[in-house]
Amino acid sequence: MPEYDPELDGPLVSFEVPEGFEEIERYWVDEPYAFVVILKDRRMNYYRMVEPSLTKYEKELLDRVYEDFQDILVLNTTTSKLDKEIFLVDRSLFLFERYRAEISVSSIHRIIYYLKRNLLGYEKVNPLLHDPYLEDISCDGVSIPIFVYHSKYFTITSNISFEEEELDSLVVKMCQLNNKHISVSQPIVDATMVDGSRLQAMLGREITPRGSSFTIRKFRKDPITAIDLINFNTCDLEILAYFWIVIEGGYNLLFAGGTASGKTSMLNATSLFMPSLAKIISIEDTQELTLHHGNWISGIARKSFSADETGEISMYDLLKAALRQRPDYIIVGEVRGEEALTLFQAMSTGHATSSTMHAGDVQTVINRLMHDPINVPQVMLQSLDVLSIQEQVYINEKRVRRTKNIVEVMNVDPETGDLGINELFSWDPHEDCFVQVGDSYILKELMYARGWDSWKLRQEINNRKKILAYLVEKNIRNYVEVSLVVQAYQNYSDLVIEKIEDDTLQDMISPANHPLNIKI
Repeated sequence: MPEYDPELDGPLVSFEVPEGFEEIERYWVDEPYAFVVILKDRRMNYYRMVEPSLTKYEKELLDRVYEDFQDILVLNTTTSKLDKEIFLVDRSLFLFERYRAEISVSSIHRIIYYLKRNLLGYEKVNPLLHDPYLEDISCDGVSIPIFVYHSKYFTITSNISFEEEELDSLVVKMCQLNNKHISVSQPIVDATMVDGSRLQAMLGREITPRGSSFTIRKFRKDPITAIDLINFNTCDLEILAYFWIVIEGGYNLLFAGGTASGKTSMLNATSLFMPSLAKIISIEDTQELTLHHGNWISGIARKSFSADETGEISMYDLLKAALRQRPDYIIVGEVRGEEALTLFQAMSTGHATSSTMHAGDVQTVINRLMHDPINVPQVMLQSLDVLSIQEQVYINEKRVRRTKNIVEVMNVDPETGDLGINELFSWDPHEDCFVQVGDSYILKELMYARGWDSWKLRQEINNRKKILAYLVEKNIRNYVEVSLVVQAYQNYSDLVIEKIEDDTLQDMISPANHPLNIKI
C-alpha cells in the first residue's frame, strides 16, 4: 500500500467543535485514522468518536469493493488476523487497478480503513475497543446512542447509534467472531472476546422491546496489582502486608461486594502473593485473572453447544476436576451456586482457596452461603479464614473503590450456633483512611506454627510494608515486576531487603533475572 505522509497528503480525519460546546480533551485511539473528542456544554459531557469522512466518490468505491469482497473473503482460507489484513490490502489495491479508479493516497487509506473496520472488526464499535480509557460499552437498543463508561469522565453518551437491521446484523456478527451462536430461539449470549473482554448480547425485540442490545466489559491487558491498590487508596500498606502473609500461609479468603466494587481486582492483585512454585488452579466463567506463576492452570467454564446442555462444562465440573490435580491453591472467579459448597469442601480438606461473591456486608455473605442455592453447612463456614468486603463509594463526586472492612472468621458458638467473627480493619469514610480495630488471631496462629516470636512477626510485616512502599515510590506496578519481587522475597528475603536499602532492587526484577536464577 502506498505510504501515507500527512504533510504531503493532508490529514485523514478532522473535527471542528460545534457551536455551544467546549472541547475538554482530544486523543488518538487509532492514529492517524480515529480519535476521541470529549465535549461539554452547560449540562453534561459528550464522547465523540471521530473517523475519516468519505466523499461521495469514495463511498461508491467503498461499497463496490465491499460487495466484491463478500465472495473473495469466503474463498480465502487464511486464519490469522495479520494474514487477513495483508490479503485485504493486496486485494483492495488489485480491485482499485481493475476499476481503473483515479484516487489519491489519502483516499486509499480512508477506504482501506473502513474495509478493515467492517470486514475484520466490529464495524462502528471497533474504534471504541481501542480506547484504553473505556471500561464499559453499552448499546441499549435501536437508534439509542451508545453509552460508555470512561475512567476519567464516568458514564457518558457517545455519537454512535444503529438502525434496527444494522444492529441485528452486528450482534450476530459479534457472536460469530467469538465462536458463539445467537438466534431467535437462543437470543441471549455471554462470550469472551478475542482480547479477553466480556460480551453480553441479546437479539431482537422479543425479550428486549427496544431492540437488540449488547454490553462489552473491556478486559484490562495490564492487570491491577497491589501497587495500584495502594495508589488508588483501595487498601493501605498494613492491609496488603497482612494479605501477603495470610495468603503465603495458605489461609482461605473471600472477597465480597456489589457490582464493580473491585472484588476481582482484589482477587487478582492478592493472588500475586502466592508462592512462586505453588501449584495454582484458577476457575472462571470468563477469563479475568492473570498470574505470573509457572505452575498455574487456568480453567474457563464452557456453555453447551445445544439446547439439551450437551457439552457444557460448568465451574462445578472444573472445580471437581481441580481437586483431583493436587493443587496448593484454588482460585474461583465467583461463587454463585453448587460450586460454592464444593469450594468449602476443598477448604475443609486443606486446600488454600480464594474467591469472590456478590454481597454488600458480612451478614449478607453468611446468609447467601447458608441458604439456597448454596446451602453450606454452618460448621463448614469455619473453613473460611478471612472475609474482605469491597465497596464502591463517591468521594468528592468521584467514584472510587474501598476495602470497607476485613474480618476473620472464628469458630461456631456451640451454644447459640452463631458464627464468631473478629473485625480487623475498617475504612473511615470521614478521613478516607483505614483503621486497625482489632488484633489478628490468624497472625498469632501463624506465628506459633512457624516458631516465630512477636518480634519476628512484626519484622515480617514491616519487611513486606517496606517492599510495597518501595515499589510505590519507584512506580514499579507491572504485574510481572511485582510478581518477581514477591517471588524473590520468598526465596531471598534478606537479599531483597538489602537491595531496597541500597536502592538497587530494580536490577533484580528484569524478566531475565527470575528470582530462582538470582546469583547471590
